[in-house]
Amino acid sequence: MEKKIAIIIGAGPAGLTAAYELLTKSNIKPIILESEEFVGGISRTATYKGNRMDIGGHRFFSKDDRVTALWTKMLPVQGAPSFDDKKLGREKQLSENGPDPEKTDEVMLVRDRVSRIIWRKRFFDYPISLKASTFINMGFFNTVKAGFGYIGCCLKKRPETNLENFYINRFGKPLYSMFFEDYTEKLWGVHPSNISADWGAQRVKGLSIMKALKNAFGKIFKGKNREVETSLIEQFIYPKKGPGQLYEKMADEIKKLGGEIILNSTVNSVEINGGKISSLKAIDKDGKITEYKGDYFISSMPIKDLIEAIGKEACGEQVYKIATELPYRDFMTVGLLLNGLKVKNKTKMKTLGDIVPDCWIYVQDRDVRLGRIQIFNNWSPYMVQNPEENVWVGLEYFCTEGDSMWNAKDKDFTKKAIDELISVGVIENESAVIDSTLIRVKKAYPAYFGSYAQFDTVKEYLSSFENLYCVGRNGQHRYNNMDHSMVTSMVACENIINGDSDKTALWSVNTEKSYHETKEENQQSEKEE
Repeated sequence: MEKKIAIIIGAGPAGLTAAYELLTKSNIKPIILESEEFVGGISRTATYKGNRMDIGGHRFFSKDDRVTALWTKMLPVQGAPSFDDKKLGREKQLSENGPDPEKTDEVMLVRDRVSRIIWRKRFFDYPISLKASTFINMGFFNTVKAGFGYIGCCLKKRPETNLENFYINRFGKPLYSMFFEDYTEKLWGVHPSNISADWGAQRVKGLSIMKALKNAFGKIFKGKNREVETSLIEQFIYPKKGPGQLYEKMADEIKKLGGEIILNSTVNSVEINGGKISSLKAIDKDGKITEYKGDYFISSMPIKDLIEAIGKEACGEQVYKIATELPYRDFMTVGLLLNGLKVKNKTKMKTLGDIVPDCWIYVQDRDVRLGRIQIFNNWSPYMVQNPEENVWVGLEYFCTEGDSMWNAKDKDFTKKAIDELISVGVIENESAVIDSTLIRVKKAYPAYFGSYAQFDTVKEYLSSFENLYCVGRNGQHRYNNMDHSMVTSMVACENIINGDSDKTALWSVNTEKSYHETKEENQQSEKEE
């Protein structure tokens, strides 16, 4: 009997997970078509002169045990100290019989999660914590304002018709204005009052002042199985050489199991026959067009591009218009190799070179376009060629393809980024910069405004195809985390294997309360077994 074929569009976390699931749980052969020359999508690792960049930053933490099991199957958790932990005498909970990161590359490191906000050259915990240092840095007047603002939001809730009201209901207007408003507008390019509250429901979930209080008291009275909001986790695992290392390993495993991955292959045409997708065509970098026929089609490509490939005649004017007008935000990272930082480490955390311990620093100052700073030394010392001598940072900017930022010359934009890093007090002057690079990423963030308000029409149309499954961040136009993207593929593959064409569960990942509580349910199941 001839094997059935699944054509998978995209070799990011979702596409690779789909291929691996089908290969290990069915007799279906996956063929992955990837438009780029690399796997991993925006979860890749870029390399510049021996220094590695995590594009966008990816903490490996999930409430879904299936995802964690897959990650650690590919790269087991460390069983011996990493270079920086050994050097600094930092203790971590190590995995029994786990690999030694000083002897092998195929290993997950255990890392401390430190993310802070920099506002007016002062550091604040992210998410905002209720520590004395927070109130000292805010100053008496702002603290009083924030307190009354929070009381006000408890007494009178706003209708959650937009992201602004979503934030104010959880933090009060003063804290929203200080720590959310400007950053959110930098990220999306529009004011939070014009963004759907759906984004907050996905990314912020249960986070609020009350959750921060609960978390603070939980540390004092913490129990063995204390549940923690994703945004409040204190440790995570991380591939020794960045997220791309894990997805490159997955790609190798997929090939060993008999799957195909075809790079530099962009889907540009979809053929429909009798309510099903029958085939698609893809063009390679040399302009050669190849047709791929399959029994199942799993798409993680941007919905805008998928509908364009289907065509207006097939999907109708309304669906075509909504989908092709869906908004996205693009992304630019300026990598800077530095000889040191001006900002001092005033925490109790030990670091190589005594640099600040942050993985991310969110920049709230409204006078700069800089959105976030990554310090790659703190993600993994193995990301930096000389972690004891240099600091390797990524300055993140959010933009729209074709705007003045996107079209700026690399040299000019890098100069602007360095000037902004000086202005927020992170480096002293331009002489701190040894080297630089710049990376642009298209359609990094599916956005929640504009024609998104009518998105359900597009979703219903795509769900009508019996053998089409939309997965991942861009495949569902949903700002999913990496683990949620992988879960969408796991659900899609369950549907395919079980012959279930109902897409309800697939589109419910990262929206249902039951999903957020999966970790708790899984722990209970393990106890019962």
